[in-house]
Amino acid sequence: MMGVLGVRRGLEWLLGVYFLSHIPVTLLIDLQALLPRELYPIELRNLQQWYAKEFKDPLLQDPPTWFKSFLLCELVFQLPFFPFATYAFFKGGCKWIRTPAIVYSVHTMTTLFPVLSTLLFENFSKASGFKGEGPKTFHERLTLVSVYVPYFLIPLTLLLFMLRSPHYKYEEKRKKK
Repeated sequence: MMGVLGVRRGLEWLLGVYFLSHIPVTLLIDLQALLPRELYPIELRNLQQWYAKEFKDPLLQDPPTWFKSFLLCELVFQLPFFPFATYAFFKGGCKWIRTPAIVYSVHTMTTLFPVLSTLLFENFSKASGFKGEGPKTFHERLTLVSVYVPYFLIPLTLLLFMLRSPHYKYEEKRKKK
């Protein structure tokens, strides 16, 4: 029994770290593609530009409208959830997080499908009208995908954990007669 408890707590801590680390990434990097530039100091703008150029991330160089809509969802729905999820998973055993965690994980995985598909299959040549510098080789595409894929795999792990863990399943309470 201690082994199962240890695995559960280890996974809860991993999820706590994921959500805690997601707060600064969202605020300081991701949302630069959505919010006015003036909100960010030059150092953060330079960091985001370095990342976008170094990894040839077309979504942050020249964000399409559909990607900005995902960032708006990240700002409005996901970012407020992150502190609650951080607390719940570091504390452990908070059954109330189950439904919000399922909603978060399904939403996040759904948004990652078009992101990953675009990064793998889109034509980023100048002839296609793309303004930035996208990945040219398969290796560059895989490197870029490796930055995004944890944001699919960790929510998938979260979803399976919430659905399969007996600790997070609600027990139906029956009224005594």
